[in-house]
Amino acid sequence: MTLPNSWTDNLPAVRGRIMTHADMAPFTWFRVGGPADVIFLPADEADLEAFLKALDPAVPVMTVGVGSNLLVRDGGVDGVVIRLGKGFADIRLMDHNRIYAGAAALDKQVAKVAAQNGIGDLEFYTGVPGTIGGAIVMNAGCYGSETKDVLVEAYALTRAGERVILSNKDMGYTYRHSVPENLIYTGALYQGTPDDPVAVMDRMDEITARRETTQPIREKTGGSTFKNPEGHSAWKLVDEAGWRGKLFGGAKFSELHSNFLINTGDATAADLEGLGDTVRAEVKDRLGVELNWEIKRVGRK
Repeated sequence: MTLPNSWTDNLPAVRGRIMTHADMAPFTWFRVGGPADVIFLPADEADLEAFLKALDPAVPVMTVGVGSNLLVRDGGVDGVVIRLGKGFADIRLMDHNRIYAGAAALDKQVAKVAAQNGIGDLEFYTGVPGTIGGAIVMNAGCYGSETKDVLVEAYALTRAGERVILSNKDMGYTYRHSVPENLIYTGALYQGTPDDPVAVMDRMDEITARRETTQPIREKTGGSTFKNPEGHSAWKLVDEAGWRGKLFGGAKFSELHSNFLINTGDATAADLEGLGDTVRAEVKDRLGVELNWEIKRVGRK
């Protein structure tokens, strides 16, 4: 990729924070990843909008939240990585059992606010790691519910800094996928249903207990590694290929849940991606099933 000469010396003025040539590892749950050319932490949506409008259009941008479903390669990332923080974490109650959530709001916090206010149907978010921005893009879900079931509309900025509003239909949702590309999501509006707060909290507790006993939530992981192929469970395929708990450099698939890729402490991004691709190849060769990545892999190898 060819970037404009000395573009990092001519960045727009911002109210947030800009870091140059900073490692991405601290910004991902895997704790791996080389340096981004620029990491921008905007103060709020207006700060981000002005930055995008002033930034050379030839410079690529990528957005991250808490990096729960992200694998950044060891070579780092070209262009600007936009890391959304507290200026995008607002959660507001609206009329008619609706809730607005900023893109940096934690999924589980949105579920909690909904429950405390007697709003049901969003409790599944307590079992989804990460933030609303990622949930919007990935149609995140668990235990039979997905983002598409509750999203009314999503709010975003284009690469040029123009504000857009997308309906649920505009998102073109399918399993762990949405259609719009090259958008920077800033928030979403959700529709719930009136429910007893205690009953909703009880369902959330059940989801949390189930996760704690079946998923390695305290490890350096990135959530589900592969999408479930139609008619199959990804974890069973990893098991059948013999990769549960087997080391590959500093990486392995969890003994507790074999669709969770783990950094055992000294893994590189190459270890993690290499293990995933090795398992994909073996599953295809031995079992005839195609495994597709659910974790987003970005950057230079």
